Amino acid sequence: MHTFEPGTTVPALLRGAALRFGSRPAVVDGDVRLDYRELAELAERVARSHLALGLGPGDRVAIWTPNRAEFVAALLGSLSAGACVVPLNTRYRGHEAAAILARSRASVLITSNGFLGNDFLGMLRAAAAGHEGGDATGPVPGLPHLGAVVDVPPSGEPGRGAPEGAIGWTDFLALAEEVPAEAARAAAEKVRPDDVCDILFTSGTTGLPKGVMSAHRQTVDVARIWASGAGLTPQDRYALVNPFFHTFGYKAGILAALGSGSAIYPVAAFDAERLMELVQNERISVLPGAPTIFTTLLDHPRLGDYDLSSLRFATAGAATVPDALFHRMREELGFAEVAQAYGLTECVMVSRSRPNEDPAHVEETTGPAVDGVELRLVDLADGSEVPVGSDGEILVRSRNVMLGYFEDEEATRAAIDEDGWFRTGDIGRLDEHGCLKLTGRLKEMFTVGGFNVYPAEVEGALTAHPDVSEAAVVAGPDARLGSVAVAYVVSRPGAAPDPGAVIAHCRDRLANFKVPREVVFVDALPRNASGKILKAELGARPSAR
Repeated sequence: MHTFEPGTTVPALLRGAALRFGSRPAVVDGDVRLDYRELAELAERVARSHLALGLGPGDRVAIWTPNRAEFVAALLGSLSAGACVVPLNTRYRGHEAAAILARSRASVLITSNGFLGNDFLGMLRAAAAGHEGGDATGPVPGLPHLGAVVDVPPSGEPGRGAPEGAIGWTDFLALAEEVPAEAARAAAEKVRPDDVCDILFTSGTTGLPKGVMSAHRQTVDVARIWASGAGLTPQDRYALVNPFFHTFGYKAGILAALGSGSAIYPVAAFDAERLMELVQNERISVLPGAPTIFTTLLDHPRLGDYDLSSLRFATAGAATVPDALFHRMREELGFAEVAQAYGLTECVMVSRSRPNEDPAHVEETTGPAVDGVELRLVDLADGSEVPVGSDGEILVRSRNVMLGYFEDEEATRAAIDEDGWFRTGDIGRLDEHGCLKLTGRLKEMFTVGGFNVYPAEVEGALTAHPDVSEAAVVAGPDARLGSVAVAYVVSRPGAAPDPGAVIAHCRDRLANFKVPREVVFVDALPRNASGKILKAELGARPSAR
């Protein structure tokens, strides 16, 4: 019943879904209920509006909104117009968003000003104003390539006017009347499988954003692989807590459902009781997420008040899985199947638990390589393959490894060798069944509630404080989130900064999951003979936590 075809495009996937699943529910978001035919029509309207704005093939459209029906329409419509999408994390502050918009030279930004009380456009304008050589014209002075900002009003405020300089969502859709439907269909037909579909920016260990480029054929294939492993069908009701700006919510979420005929239920902000109410009232059957989602549900005092018997399948990934979590998810939440998976933005699906796998084995490994993926584990010293059961760096080769980093050939060459092997920077081992177990990271990156945190970026924010001389950030344990950032800071001579003020300084510059939960002042940072900071020693130190 799948509409997935090898070597296809997202517009073709959407056309197939509209034809095959027609009147079946596609997106259910509160009072908004779209069937597959209506979703395709709305996406075409978005595409026509883009064309009215002058959007051309390969132009970038940034989407900075929460999980909601309009995100799905904006994504599919932008891709159908021949554009490349650049999703932005809704937790970003102005400086983070401005850096990515400038780097990608996005032509259009679709945002939702006021989500969770955030003035996205105000933050962005304040940050972009400081860009050197930035043009003072346009909707966001300092971002000369940005020709239009489209504002989707927050849920519950459909009649709210757009901020000055922005186009309201309704007015944006009205622009479609200027372009015939045939023009949008022609643009969708021109999209080729090897065209760049999306650029997902992910910070590296340098803290600078790197844009991971994927082709349409890769994006659709990732969705197919995930949908097959989850056994998605048109009968499934798929609650998406995973953010749409992340590959998990976008490719393993929206597009996996689209190709399977499943109904998408966007969850804009995680609230345990509201999520349990949604599962009960809408009979949700598929609910993947970071482990912190499930630990929060399991520990909720009203868990027993809700009927969660419809739950069928979950993948708990993106962070270290607490002991016994999968057992509790089956026994207490009622999932028939719980899987582990491993992937990266550069190769979204690497390994996944096998169907009907022994639950004990699922808890220990992320499963074998998925369709089309080759795995090698190599010695860190000489690059030779390590035997079964031994730790090595994980190398991946696949048709779905990224095309490369956007306009960064040097970083691309450093990540992918001439034989096509991508260095993940992660450490793992294979068992006798060919299943992968993650054991560590070469990179210093860690996850907070399923979101990646790169210490260099946080350290940059810390050392921008006038009273901070040096800083080193490591992961500290947290019962709910798995880990949080802990900062070790050396003050400037004569300064005595307040820890709360340093944290507030970071909160103004970073998404909340990146902000250190604790600042520990030290006289000096431990270093080796070459001057490199010994973060392992910092991580072993007791702190105030």
